[in-house]
Amino acid sequence: MAGRGGAGAAAPIAETTKVIFEPSPEDRLAVDGLRRMIEREIAPIATRHRDEVFPKQVAHELLGLLSRHGIGGGWVPEEGGGLGLGFVSSGLLYEELSRVSPDAAGLAYVHEGAAMKLHRGGSPGLRQRYLPGLVSGQLIGCSAVTEPGGGSNVRNMKTRAQRSGNGFVVNGEKTFISNAPIADVIMLTARTGEQDFSVFLVDPREHRIETREIAKLGLRSWSLGQVFFNDTWIADDYLIGGVGEGLRETMKGFERARIFVAILALGIAQAALEESLRYAREREQFGRPIGAHQLVQAMLADMATELHAARLLVYRGLALLDKGQRCNLEAAMAKIYATEAALRIASKAIQIHGAYGLTTEFPVERHFRNARMLTMPDGTTQINQLVIGRELLGIDAFGG
Repeated sequence: MAGRGGAGAAAPIAETTKVIFEPSPEDRLAVDGLRRMIEREIAPIATRHRDEVFPKQVAHELLGLLSRHGIGGGWVPEEGGGLGLGFVSSGLLYEELSRVSPDAAGLAYVHEGAAMKLHRGGSPGLRQRYLPGLVSGQLIGCSAVTEPGGGSNVRNMKTRAQRSGNGFVVNGEKTFISNAPIADVIMLTARTGEQDFSVFLVDPREHRIETREIAKLGLRSWSLGQVFFNDTWIADDYLIGGVGEGLRETMKGFERARIFVAILALGIAQAALEESLRYAREREQFGRPIGAHQLVQAMLADMATELHAARLLVYRGLALLDKGQRCNLEAAMAKIYATEAALRIASKAIQIHGAYGLTTEFPVERHFRNARMLTMPDGTTQINQLVIGRELLGIDAFGG
């Protein structure tokens, strides 16, 4: 982000959020410490696995490194073994990580969501058995909601858990599940009645399932897959919360997930802007840096403005989460604007780089592919527009 006074340096993340909150000295120290660790430890790993899925042992290594800085288990309260971080504080950390590796940031936020579900709804026995490993990164978590026939419309879910003795038999398929092929813990949402949905902890070591990796356009280091259940028996002990409580828990999770997808978009957009500023200073045409040309400056101005605006929406949503307030409207707005803005910013970054921007020699083509991925999960742009419309009008356009 262009600095004030024409200095041209990228402004620290904390500086651009002052209009919403004043980061504490602890937040600033945490971000600075994380930045140094990312440069030293995470960046080399991300570079080595840039175009391949993080192997499971590498994902464990990443989560172990990040857990020491409040990523991956920071949301879990101290009594659960976490740090009890607020969402604004956590957002600052995730944005810094996403600037270098949105794949690692995605791995961690999905994992952390699973840990929070276990902490809030798991039995003491389940928490004792699985939560320490999730918080430390020794176990990898994910949540399985989306199905082939419907993603955002949870009520159309086909995966069914039918009562069988002191447990349930599960049949169905989940798809586009982040972390699933490498997960040690899967938080499964399944239908347990005509209008009832429940959440189960699935341990692939104990429960018979099959997973498959899905090849994709961008975010190629972040595992994404399908999960198949074929007469999979799950004991009552693995229920998260009570029978029929899964829909409420799943819908609450969408708010947080949408905002954290938007945070990944902020990091990608910041990286694309920084690359563009660097190139505009160094690349010369007609005897002067291309940054001296008015049209290039106009593109950079649009990029920086959109990034600032997106950041305001995102941190507004995080502040509401910290207050314990519902934020369907704000989360949907942040998700739409930040992800679409990141796509526009990355596209302009390619344009500023010219033909070089289309090559793998420069990272902006990867930023574009990564940004394009984020307009889909946790509600497409169009689905989130319907969420906003429903919140504004009180009229549901989902058709049921």
